[in-house]
Amino acid sequence: MDDRIYSFLDFIALEKSLSPRTVEAYARDLGQAEAVLASRGVDLADATREDLTEYERHLAGLGLAVRSSRRKLSAVRSFFRFLAREGMRKDDPASLLRPPKGRMSLPSAVSVEAVTAMIEVWKDADPLSLRNRAILELAYGCGLRESELIDLTPDRVFLGDSYVRPCGKGGRERIVPLGGPARRALARYLDEARPALARRRTFPNLFLSFRGRPLSRMSIWEIVERSAVLAGLPEKVHPHLLRHSFATHLLEGGADLRVVQELLGHADIRTTEIYTNIDRTHLSEVMDDCHPRSERRR
Repeated sequence: MDDRIYSFLDFIALEKSLSPRTVEAYARDLGQAEAVLASRGVDLADATREDLTEYERHLAGLGLAVRSSRRKLSAVRSFFRFLAREGMRKDDPASLLRPPKGRMSLPSAVSVEAVTAMIEVWKDADPLSLRNRAILELAYGCGLRESELIDLTPDRVFLGDSYVRPCGKGGRERIVPLGGPARRALARYLDEARPALARRRTFPNLFLSFRGRPLSRMSIWEIVERSAVLAGLPEKVHPHLLRHSFATHLLEGGADLRVVQELLGHADIRTTEIYTNIDRTHLSEVMDDCHPRSERRR
């Protein structure tokens, strides 16, 4: 890989404070672009606008989802902006690249009843049951990402004031209120379960494995998926689906989009606006059910 790509990856990791997983995603996307252009005798960092247009056509021919193509082109645009800003290039040949048009898939959501069923499978008083219940309450009740659940520490939990302060993408902190069920689940976990799981170890993470070590991303996924199976849900549920459900149910309940943006930790309101499409579907269903001139009522 070109040294200039490594410089860019160091920049987004150290200066932009992006998470290791995000840096890895940039590395994969830029590595792919580098390989495609290298097969045509072109170094990515030295590519012209015509070279990048050819790469754009290459992506279009792969039949990728719109979201994937946009992400790959975004990585290339960010890389060339960095080169121009750092004086490694006099121009920015990626400035005219445009993300592919098309309908992006909307984030799905599970019902309130389904989430409740998942939480209620963990009724026992053993440490793992208390831990799993607290994880689900935070994933859905606070809309936390799996990385935020992993990195959360007890000093970022304020039970007396009923809020948590996760550290999200780019090192951005935010305050998320704790509802009653989430606060009670966390209080029981901290009082009864975490000391038993810690086993005199000194890991700072809030959620620990049965060996007393921090949970991995895969562990969080397994807990959520197992909860859905035990609850008898027909659909496959993952941690981010609970976050989507958190946002969707807030909007359906009448929450302001700016409030949802703040709770999710989105830097750009446009990222949050994708949830309004789901909310419009809900509004249409309400109209169909209740309006005297709707198709269902006629």
